[in-house]
Amino acid sequence: MILEAFKYDFFRNAFIAAILASIVCGIIGTIIVEKRLVMMSGGIAHTSFGGIGLGYLLGFEPILGAFGFAVIAAISISTMTRRAKTNSDVLVGIFWSVGMSLGIFFVSLMEGYPPDMTSYLFGDILTVSKFSMNIMIVANIIVVVSIVFLFNYWKSYLFDEEFSRVLGIPTRLLENFLFIMIALTIVVLLKVVGIILVIALLTIPPAIAKLFTYDLKNMMIISSIIGIIFTVSGLFISYIFNIASGATIILLAASAYFILAIFKGKVNKK
Repeated sequence: MILEAFKYDFFRNAFIAAILASIVCGIIGTIIVEKRLVMMSGGIAHTSFGGIGLGYLLGFEPILGAFGFAVIAAISISTMTRRAKTNSDVLVGIFWSVGMSLGIFFVSLMEGYPPDMTSYLFGDILTVSKFSMNIMIVANIIVVVSIVFLFNYWKSYLFDEEFSRVLGIPTRLLENFLFIMIALTIVVLLKVVGIILVIALLTIPPAIAKLFTYDLKNMMIISSIIGIIFTVSGLFISYIFNIASGATIILLAASAYFILAIFKGKVNKK
């Protein structure tokens, strides 16, 4: 039954999308966890919902609207936190709620029946389009190339930002670029696990990887591999049993994390 599924274009697209999403998620997710940007990433993800609603209202690709709103939110939160010295959690909460509200508001302005937003909220990897696939490919190229060629800069920025600034490394430029990559990653994950569950897929694989290594490079590699295992497994399970793919992927990942964390704790005690 599983092999027969590969006869269908939508399943092949979903399989490739699962791998692409896992790679970019493993890399950026590791940085998010190490830099403690989990809540900010959640705020950016939810703000992108406003762009999805605007895309439906004006008739352009909702994914592009999501990316635009995500980038604006990321750069705005970073800039306002730095200049106004405002608590970033407050700004994240504001952008989070405003983005979701705008999405609902834009959709409510449409004539006729409103579109089904379920796949954007909770993910449906089996509905990944060719356009979304192309965005995933571009996002993976940008993220992988940027991390590989600037790895030492990223490593320095993550573990000692002040010292990096003293060395002359453009930390502010790196930060803004990081937020753009986070926005790209969130857009990649929209169809895989959706806005509501995106934080989990960004954090669980790196958290599992951190149980076994503290080396940044190894964490990124292990996170990507773990992400591939969860997303592909979730894809097959959702296809066979006709259940929600996004929720299946996250439940698998969360279950694995708790089991491994308990096992690691017992091993450490011994």
